[in-house]
Amino acid sequence: MSAEPIPSRVINRLLVANRGEIACRIMRTCRQLGIETVAVYSDPDSAMPHTQLADVAVRLSGSAAADTYLRVDLLIDAARLTGADAVHPGYGFLSESATFAQAVIDAGLTWVGPPPAAITAMGSKIEAKSRMVAANVPVLADATVEGLDRAELQAAGERVGYPLLVKASAGGGGRGMRVVRSPDQLVDSISAASDEAGAAFGDGTVFLEHFVEGGRHVEIQILADEDGTCVSLFERECSIQRRHQKIIEESPSTAVDADLRQAMGDAAVAAAAAVGYVGAGTVEFLLADNGRFSFLEMNTRLQVEHPVTEMVTGLDLVALQLAIAEGRSLPHAARTPLLRGHAIEARLYAEDPAENYRPHTGTLAAFAVPEGPAIRVDHGVEAGSVVSPFYDPMLAKVIAWGPTRADAARSLRTALRRATIHGVVTNRQQLINILGDSEFLAGRTDTAYLDRDRRSDRPDAPSLALVAVALAGQARHRAAAKVLPDLPSGWRNVPSQPNQVNIDGVMVGYRLNRAGVLSDVSVDGQPIDAAIVEVTASRVVLRRGQLTHQFDLAHDDADGVVYVDSPFGSWTLAVAPRFSAADVEEQTGSLIAPLPGTVVRVTVAPGSVVVRGDTVVVIEAMKMQHDVAAPRSGVVGELFVLPGQQLIAGQALLTLVESETSDPTP
Repeated sequence: MSAEPIPSRVINRLLVANRGEIACRIMRTCRQLGIETVAVYSDPDSAMPHTQLADVAVRLSGSAAADTYLRVDLLIDAARLTGADAVHPGYGFLSESATFAQAVIDAGLTWVGPPPAAITAMGSKIEAKSRMVAANVPVLADATVEGLDRAELQAAGERVGYPLLVKASAGGGGRGMRVVRSPDQLVDSISAASDEAGAAFGDGTVFLEHFVEGGRHVEIQILADEDGTCVSLFERECSIQRRHQKIIEESPSTAVDADLRQAMGDAAVAAAAAVGYVGAGTVEFLLADNGRFSFLEMNTRLQVEHPVTEMVTGLDLVALQLAIAEGRSLPHAARTPLLRGHAIEARLYAEDPAENYRPHTGTLAAFAVPEGPAIRVDHGVEAGSVVSPFYDPMLAKVIAWGPTRADAARSLRTALRRATIHGVVTNRQQLINILGDSEFLAGRTDTAYLDRDRRSDRPDAPSLALVAVALAGQARHRAAAKVLPDLPSGWRNVPSQPNQVNIDGVMVGYRLNRAGVLSDVSVDGQPIDAAIVEVTASRVVLRRGQLTHQFDLAHDDADGVVYVDSPFGSWTLAVAPRFSAADVEEQTGSLIAPLPGTVVRVTVAPGSVVVRGDTVVVIEAMKMQHDVAAPRSGVVGELFVLPGQQLIAGQALLTLVESETSDPTP
């Protein structure tokens, strides 16, 4: 047996031009391979885990991505300063920038990614589609819109056919995309998508593409080496999306059989060959319910959802990327991959699905997701990490593997339920709801799944959880008491009235005698059966009938909330102070910023008449644009913000006053 050839380029120290969980993910593989790593970080990221995991970390002065992670010159300087001999771009930021790739190569460094020419060819979705037509890869009807007037835009829309999708030519991740269902929406949708694409990718070019209702988003992972070998590593289904951005991915797809898998894999390999592709990449298709598939785009980088492919193939895609970058040929295991079992990934975001996926910022008071032989957690945060408004709000990816799809779904759902996540609002409950949904479990998912049912309900805390919070609070007070600390928590010498605590607007009442026996328990005036098994400030165990229920609690005095975790749910509950401060008078009619960010557009002026629901201000935060709507009909009074202005959450945007012509709203 002949020895493996010596690679033409050896990577000893790798600069990871990224942040968060992907930077940590790449660094973990590098540690296994004995490759040293260099982290870069912005000022808000100075204490993030990726800076600690790397061997060397370099500060990029500034906060916004445009001043830090998107600065090619600063990244090249960081590589030179630290003696790095290679650069891995991760995903997002400059990962699909041919300019960055060429700058890395020109600096004499090894670029861990495809050739700049391939990035350029696939970076423009318009050019990519023309190349796919030449390679006999099926595509959807489309039209370019640059330079067209209103009449020509309407004509282009009619040619493509409604519904259609306005789509950014550069970038991805759901930014710069709008579904248009009627001609009267077209021009405004093109303008909004172009603005968002320009802000996200520095290129506001958009085009029109026919939108397939009820289609599935199925993508093929490919690998190609410098010898010309290109292979498909099977498919991933990514149909469950919000704002055209995936939140649950899995492999294999329930809609793909062996013949379709072969056909899609062959098409993906042909697409890669059409641009001379080398490295890891993903070819995305839209799969109609009749089994026909059409090319959407190629992501010339590692995907967020690559772990599901790793779980079902046993391959390390980052290690293979590095091997290809060193000039090695694909190993036998990659050239003849095997598909084993089923894997599902859920993306944990700091966002609120019940509020149209509004991202949330703050400090993670606690963050722990149980791992195991079949559960993998890729994360870039930890307890104490700050979720800032400057970057994508994804906290982590939780991936489960199982012999069957049902096994993987159950394991993933259980891991999410048992997670401890305190300090910011997340989409965890929505993910749990989806994984237990009969439609999902039956494999009936498509890109409209969340439009039919967002699965965003946050269940109210049960009565026993409220009682647990009340008792834990009393135990906490007694533990800190300097007088008679041995008295039972909440015991009163004159028991004419029960103890009462206002928790999330619900009054909880109870009595405790000197022996610590609980009685007269009520929630919102309704008596309930509950007996104490154990009570401390951080743990409460209650018995109801023959069942015992346990609750773990963490108190946040700054925000006046208690985090409650239990086997059947987690909640953040506000505890009203015993003695309320005097009400602070707010400016009448003020409309405030729902989140920190940058003002993109102000669509009204003083004196403008608005109707409830009209967009008045557009804010960019966490890579997305968010419309702020008028809460009622009225007339704009004062304006307090201008385009380009930085905002903090709660900052006044404008005043809205009633007028004689305003429609009354509830």
